[in-house]
Amino acid sequence: MPADDLPETFRVTTDEQLRAVSNLTRHRIMATLRFEPATITQIAERVGLAKGSSSYHVRLLERAGLVKVVRTRKVRGVTERYYAMAARTIEVPDPGEGAPDLLMRHAVADLEASPAESERHVGMSHLRLTDEQFAELGARLQALADEYRELSDPSLPDASFVFALFHPATREQSGEDAK
Repeated sequence: MPADDLPETFRVTTDEQLRAVSNLTRHRIMATLRFEPATITQIAERVGLAKGSSSYHVRLLERAGLVKVVRTRKVRGVTERYYAMAARTIEVPDPGEGAPDLLMRHAVADLEASPAESERHVGMSHLRLTDEQFAELGARLQALADEYRELSDPSLPDASFVFALFHPATREQSGEDAK
Protein backbone atom coordinates (compact mmCIF):
# COMPACT_ATOMS: atom_id res chain seq x y z
CA MET A 1 0.00 0.00 0.00
CA PRO A 2 1.61 3.28 -1.05
CA ALA A 3 1.92 5.94 1.62
CA ASP A 4 -0.33 8.18 -0.50
CA ASP A 5 -3.27 5.84 0.21
CA LEU A 6 -2.89 6.13 3.98
CA PRO A 7 -4.84 8.54 6.14
CA GLU A 8 -2.61 11.38 7.29
CA THR A 9 -3.06 10.92 11.04
CA PHE A 10 -4.11 8.23 13.46
CA ARG A 11 -5.01 9.70 16.85
CA VAL A 12 -4.34 7.47 19.85
CA THR A 13 -7.47 7.74 21.99
CA THR A 14 -7.88 4.49 23.93
CA ASP A 15 -5.89 2.89 26.73
CA GLU A 16 -5.24 -0.15 24.51
CA GLN A 17 -3.76 2.08 21.80
CA LEU A 18 -1.67 4.01 24.33
CA ARG A 19 -0.29 0.78 25.81
CA ALA A 20 0.53 -0.43 22.29
CA VAL A 21 2.55 2.66 21.34
CA SER A 22 4.17 2.98 24.77
CA ASN A 23 6.32 -0.11 24.24
CA LEU A 24 9.76 0.58 22.73
CA THR A 25 9.78 -2.66 20.70
CA ARG A 26 6.41 -1.82 19.15
CA HIS A 27 7.65 1.72 18.48
CA ARG A 28 10.57 0.21 16.55
CA ILE A 29 8.25 -2.12 14.65
CA MET A 30 6.12 0.86 13.60
CA ALA A 31 9.27 2.68 12.47
CA THR A 32 10.13 -0.35 10.32
CA LEU A 33 6.70 -0.17 8.69
CA ARG A 34 6.82 3.59 8.18
CA PHE A 35 7.87 3.43 4.52
CA GLU A 36 7.02 -0.04 3.27
CA PRO A 37 4.97 -3.08 4.24
CA ALA A 38 6.76 -6.08 5.73
CA THR A 39 6.05 -9.63 6.82
CA ILE A 40 6.50 -10.90 10.37
CA THR A 41 9.80 -12.50 9.30
CA GLN A 42 11.05 -9.27 7.72
CA ILE A 43 10.02 -7.25 10.78
CA ALA A 44 11.79 -9.72 13.08
CA GLU A 45 15.01 -9.43 11.04
CA ARG A 46 14.93 -5.63 10.88
CA VAL A 47 14.15 -5.11 14.56
CA GLY A 48 16.32 -7.96 15.81
CA LEU A 49 13.56 -10.06 17.38
CA ALA A 50 12.61 -13.70 17.39
CA LYS A 51 9.83 -14.37 14.89
CA GLY A 52 7.40 -15.32 17.70
CA SER A 53 8.07 -12.06 19.57
CA SER A 54 7.64 -10.09 16.38
CA SER A 55 4.31 -11.80 15.74
CA TYR A 56 3.11 -11.08 19.29
CA HIS A 57 3.92 -7.37 19.08
CA VAL A 58 2.44 -6.98 15.59
CA ARG A 59 -0.79 -8.65 16.73
CA LEU A 60 -1.07 -6.14 19.59
CA LEU A 61 -0.47 -3.25 17.19
CA GLU A 62 -3.02 -4.67 14.76
CA ARG A 63 -5.62 -5.15 17.52
CA ALA A 64 -5.09 -1.51 18.54
CA GLY A 65 -5.63 -0.40 14.92
CA LEU A 66 -2.11 1.02 14.50
CA VAL A 67 -1.01 -1.42 11.79
CA LYS A 68 -2.99 -3.47 9.30
CA VAL A 69 -2.59 -6.21 6.74
CA VAL A 70 -2.29 -4.59 3.32
CA ARG A 71 -1.47 -7.63 1.19
CA THR A 72 -1.29 -11.41 1.41
CA ARG A 73 0.33 -14.09 -0.71
CA LYS A 74 0.63 -17.86 -0.60
CA VAL A 75 4.14 -19.20 -0.02
CA ARG A 76 4.53 -23.00 0.13
CA GLY A 77 0.94 -23.38 1.29
CA VAL A 78 1.19 -20.71 4.00
CA THR A 79 -0.48 -17.32 3.78
CA GLU A 80 2.12 -14.60 4.20
CA ARG A 81 0.74 -11.29 5.50
CA TYR A 82 2.31 -7.91 4.78
CA TYR A 83 1.71 -5.29 7.47
CA ALA A 84 1.83 -1.51 7.11
CA MET A 85 1.08 1.49 9.26
CA ALA A 86 -2.58 2.49 9.54
CA ALA A 87 -1.67 6.16 8.91
CA ARG A 88 1.31 8.30 7.91
CA THR A 89 1.63 9.71 11.43
CA ILE A 90 0.55 8.57 14.86
CA GLU A 91 -0.57 11.31 17.23
CA VAL A 92 -0.31 10.52 20.92
CA PRO A 93 -2.07 12.54 23.60
CA ASP A 94 -0.12 15.14 25.53
CA PRO A 95 1.15 13.40 28.65
CA GLY A 96 0.20 16.29 30.91
CA GLU A 97 2.29 18.16 33.42
CA GLY A 98 4.94 16.09 35.15
CA ALA A 99 4.23 12.92 33.16
CA PRO A 100 6.92 11.31 30.98
CA ASP A 101 6.77 12.16 27.30
CA LEU A 102 6.48 8.92 25.37
CA LEU A 103 7.94 10.24 22.12
CA MET A 104 10.98 11.75 23.80
CA ARG A 105 11.64 8.56 25.76
CA HIS A 106 11.54 6.51 22.56
CA ALA A 107 13.73 9.05 20.74
CA VAL A 108 16.36 9.00 23.50
CA ALA A 109 16.32 5.18 23.57
CA ASP A 110 16.78 5.08 19.78
CA LEU A 111 19.58 7.67 19.95
CA GLU A 112 21.37 5.72 22.67
CA ALA A 113 21.04 2.51 20.63
CA SER A 114 22.30 4.08 17.40
CA PRO A 115 25.82 3.12 16.27
CA ALA A 116 28.41 5.35 17.93
CA GLU A 117 30.38 5.61 14.69
CA SER A 118 27.39 6.91 12.68
CA GLU A 119 27.01 10.59 12.00
CA ARG A 120 24.74 12.36 14.48
CA HIS A 121 23.56 15.91 14.91
CA VAL A 122 22.41 16.42 18.49
CA GLY A 123 22.22 19.73 20.26
CA MET A 124 20.30 21.78 22.72
CA SER A 125 19.75 25.51 22.72
CA HIS A 126 18.29 27.64 25.45
CA LEU A 127 16.32 30.49 23.95
CA ARG A 128 14.31 33.46 25.14
CA LEU A 129 11.49 34.12 22.70
CA THR A 130 8.30 36.08 22.45
CA ASP A 131 5.10 34.07 22.13
CA GLU A 132 5.06 34.89 18.43
CA GLN A 133 8.69 33.77 17.92
CA PHE A 134 7.99 30.58 19.86
CA ALA A 135 4.99 29.77 17.66
CA GLU A 136 6.90 30.65 14.48
CA LEU A 137 9.86 28.43 15.41
CA GLY A 138 7.52 25.52 16.17
CA ALA A 139 5.79 25.94 12.82
CA ARG A 140 9.12 26.17 10.96
CA LEU A 141 10.46 23.02 12.63
CA GLN A 142 7.28 21.13 11.74
CA ALA A 143 7.41 22.40 8.15
CA LEU A 144 11.04 21.29 7.86
CA ALA A 145 10.16 17.83 9.18
CA ASP A 146 7.22 17.61 6.74
CA GLU A 147 9.40 18.74 3.81
CA TYR A 148 12.01 16.07 4.45
CA ARG A 149 9.41 13.40 5.13
CA GLU A 150 8.09 14.03 1.61
CA LEU A 151 11.65 13.57 0.26
CA SER A 152 12.14 10.28 2.10
CA ASP A 153 13.16 7.36 -0.10
CA PRO A 154 12.44 3.87 1.30
CA SER A 155 15.62 2.56 -0.36
CA LEU A 156 17.81 4.82 1.79
CA PRO A 157 18.87 4.17 5.40
CA ASP A 158 16.57 5.37 8.18
CA ALA A 159 17.19 8.70 9.87
CA SER A 160 15.20 10.09 12.79
CA PHE A 161 14.43 13.77 13.22
CA VAL A 162 13.23 14.67 16.68
CA PHE A 163 12.56 18.10 18.08
CA ALA A 164 11.09 19.46 21.25
CA LEU A 165 10.24 23.09 21.70
CA PHE A 166 8.86 23.83 25.13
CA HIS A 167 8.94 26.18 28.07
CA PRO A 168 10.86 24.44 30.86
CA ALA A 169 9.46 24.50 34.37
CA THR A 170 10.79 27.21 36.60
CA ARG A 171 12.42 26.19 39.88
CA GLU A 172 9.23 27.05 41.70
CA GLN A 173 7.13 24.95 39.32
CA SER A 174 9.46 21.95 39.52
CA GLY A 175 9.69 22.08 43.30
CA GLU A 176 13.45 22.74 43.42
CA ASP A 177 14.70 25.02 46.14
CA ALA A 178 16.77 27.99 45.11
CA LYS A 179 20.37 27.63 46.26
